[in-house]
Order: sequence, then structure tokens, then C-alpha cells
Amino acid sequence: MSLGSIAILGGNFNLNPSLFKQAFDNDGRSERITDASRYEEIRSSIWSQQELVKHFPAVIPPNASNTKFVYYPGNLQGGSFLQLKMKLPQTKIKQLLAQYRQMSRRKYQGGNTNDHLNQKKGLPTTFFHTSDDDTESFPPTYEILVLGARDKGNASFKWNHGDSYGVAIDRFASEIVYWAEVW
Repeated sequence: MSLGSIAILGGNFNLNPSLFKQAFDNDGRSERITDASRYEEIRSSIWSQQELVKHFPAVIPPNASNTKFVYYPGNLQGGSFLQLKMKLPQTKIKQLLAQYRQMSRRKYQGGNTNDHLNQKKGLPTTFFHTSDDDTESFPPTYEILVLGARDKGNASFKWNHGDSYGVAIDRFASEIVYWAEVW
């Protein structure tokens, strides 16, 4: 099947061929996209579940520094995720922390999605895809705020499918990580 046939079968499906080629390697497996200059395009046009990224900024703020971005489109069996990390002025971080604390369904201190989901009444979060090293867990200085999570599994296998979105904020480092995940 060619890219043209995918677009025809998809009806009003806006496929950016260059993004499609970049997102899949020669074996047809998905690859991570980390080019922050693609953030606006991916957030507003490529990411299909816009309700999960409403809390993300429309654009990367001009006063942001140390910005890291990762988009993984998923594959047939795996989930997709979008994550944006940036350092902002301390006053903005304090404002965002207060705003998102009021909106959050659940709060965790450090850790990753496995740690959080396995707690009593736990909800899935994310891994630290935008860390400065290969660490999968957020350090304990990060406050992870779940803004939404939907279990689309079944009674015998809860959370087998679903989605979650939220923010992780380190007020000491003045960093915020926006995330959305679908599996």
C-alpha cells in the first residue's frame, strides 16, 4: 500500500508524508521524533487525540530554555506518546504548579507510570522520556500531576488500553514536563 492509498482510505486524513517517512524506519517500525522545531506541527496537526494535549502550550514560549521534545507515533501493538520538557522562569513555574494542582486527579512524587499505577487507586502516568540521561523515572523533586486518565481495558485486564495526560513539575529546577500517552 502506498502513502497515496493511505490518504485515500483515510478520507479527510491529513498525512504529512515527510513526517510519516521520518516516523518509521526502513523496517516499518516507529521511531521517536525529537526535533523541537516540529513541536507545533505535531501537537496541532499530527497528534490525533487533541483533548489529551489541550494543557500543552500552543507554541514553545520564547522564555523557555533547555527544551526537549519527543513524539513517538506508536506502532500496531504499542502506544504513542508526546512529551515536552522545558525550563521556565521561577514565577511562571509557581503559577503553573498552582494551576495544575487544582486541576489534577492524582498527585505523585517522582517515579514512573509503573510505580504510580501499582499504588492503591493508582493511575498511569508516564516515563521520563525527556530526561537528560536514560533515566525512566522522574527524580523525587518532580511533582507528577495526573490531569486525566481513561481505562479502556476490561474487567479481567484493567488498563490494558487507555490514555493519560498531565504535567510533571520540578519547582526547584524550574522545569515542567507536559505529557500525553495512548496505549
